[in-house]
Amino acid sequence: MSFTLHGIAVSSGIAIGYAHLISHTSLEVVHYVLPKQFLDEEIARFDTALQSARREFASLRSNRPSHSAAEFDAFIELHQMILDDPLLSIAPREMIVAEHCNAEWALKIQTEALVAQFDEFEDAYLRERQLDVKQVAERLLMHLSGHPSHLPQPARHDVDTILVADDLSPADLIQFKPQQYAAFITDVGGATSHTAIVARSLNTPCVVGLHHARMLLREDDLLILDGEQGVLIVNPDKAMLAEYKLRQSEWELERKKLKRLRTARANTLDGAIIELHANIERPEDIVEAKEHGATGIGLFRSEFLFLNRHNLPSEEEQFTAYRAVAEGMEGQPVTIRTFDLGSDKPLKGKERTANNPALGLRAIRLCLAEPALFRTQLRALLRATHYGNIKILIPMLSCVSELNQTLQFIAATKQSLDHEGIPYNREVKIGGMIEIPAAALSLNIFAEKLDFLSIGTNDLIQYTLAIDRTDQDVAHLYDPLHPAILYLLAHIIGTSNKLRKPISLCGEMAGELPYTRLLLGMGLRQFSMSSVQVPSIKQRVLTTSLPDIAPLTHKILRTDDPMRLRELLDKLNTI
Repeated sequence: MSFTLHGIAVSSGIAIGYAHLISHTSLEVVHYVLPKQFLDEEIARFDTALQSARREFASLRSNRPSHSAAEFDAFIELHQMILDDPLLSIAPREMIVAEHCNAEWALKIQTEALVAQFDEFEDAYLRERQLDVKQVAERLLMHLSGHPSHLPQPARHDVDTILVADDLSPADLIQFKPQQYAAFITDVGGATSHTAIVARSLNTPCVVGLHHARMLLREDDLLILDGEQGVLIVNPDKAMLAEYKLRQSEWELERKKLKRLRTARANTLDGAIIELHANIERPEDIVEAKEHGATGIGLFRSEFLFLNRHNLPSEEEQFTAYRAVAEGMEGQPVTIRTFDLGSDKPLKGKERTANNPALGLRAIRLCLAEPALFRTQLRALLRATHYGNIKILIPMLSCVSELNQTLQFIAATKQSLDHEGIPYNREVKIGGMIEIPAAALSLNIFAEKLDFLSIGTNDLIQYTLAIDRTDQDVAHLYDPLHPAILYLLAHIIGTSNKLRKPISLCGEMAGELPYTRLLLGMGLRQFSMSSVQVPSIKQRVLTTSLPDIAPLTHKILRTDDPMRLRELLDKLNTI
């Protein structure tokens, strides 16, 4: 019987293959009572499993593939931190002694307590981290059972195989990749899960959040996975199979063609020069950025230097990281954003409880509230400007007083470096992120005081529409084509160009192919996106004539009807 399931598309591509179902160690474990004389032995068994799990994480980090996600080390460190949490590493030992229970049961109870803590977070991203807790607990249970690192072999070696599981951790994906699975499917997970990020970095089609696939599918069912649409077709008929085989061939051919564009300049057909930059999290990411043909770094998210660690990065550590990026890009522009911590990225030791963390003490607000931290970063940033073409970007500006305080901090930091005789670029460019409607609507004031601007569409859309796009109940309302969003974007880009103020866009829209021509038609000339998206956006730029798209762009900006908007956008992309 043929049927279709719908989930969340997290890694593009089309895979056709046979289902291979796997199951992880379940937290539904047996509870039994131990005589007192066996308690020390049970504690020793738990400690042995704990040490084995730690060694396994260390091995995963040291042996990770070079092509895996840049954040993979951070994922492993996070899982190590969860493993060392007292609720998982100490409380089970105490429970074994207090209740004379087996180690598996003690671990199950303490895991449920830790998961319950994450369940109380209002922020969807933080709630989703409970998946990481469960993954760590399951790995520890594997060691308790004597069956660690179960690596399932494809059920059939002569055909493509699609791995189907209730859940997969980033470590699982890295370990399973050498088995040549064509795709990954999970019942749980979301677009912001670590599993999704790693799947994208491996260029392996993946759909998560299918809910009941593990229960509905049978071993060796023929599957079609559309990683673009988030669709799983089970036991397709001959016509459907033939159609998707053609789509799969076209997809692979397109990927090969895009690789040849690496060294081509991103100019439109009428000769306009378009800059395609990359968003990065770590200095090592510049290798991938250059491989995909990015001509600069449009957004270095410096907050990733602060995450998943017990101590704060020193001035010297930050300086080394910023200098490495500047020198590695060999004179090409590098825009470094001051740390955007808070909200979904809390600073270790400074976690806060807030009803609406995305609207609270985060980004530049946190910088100004923690002057010592901010000064340390500014010193490192300014010192690094001596070694390359670095620009500094300030996130989440909402009022001029914040900007004035920030500029005073920068001026004071320059004075301290002058006093110490430390070299830096005195003409370093300072820019601001336009991601709050208040900043967009009072753009002239910010443009007067800043050297450049950058649009953060992720938050701009979220704040304008009052929609948390990570919340499954309202995510369908998150719409970049909402007339209010198009008005704001056209206003920001048009005003910036009129004032001759450089403007870029570094949100998700920059790397989404359907919006490329629309943004070009609005006057945008600099995009910044994930490195892997650069080739496809470049191809769209190379096939675009600005005079040809101008009339349709104007029509789109004058249209309020959602259906008509999408019709016009489709037409714009077929010119």
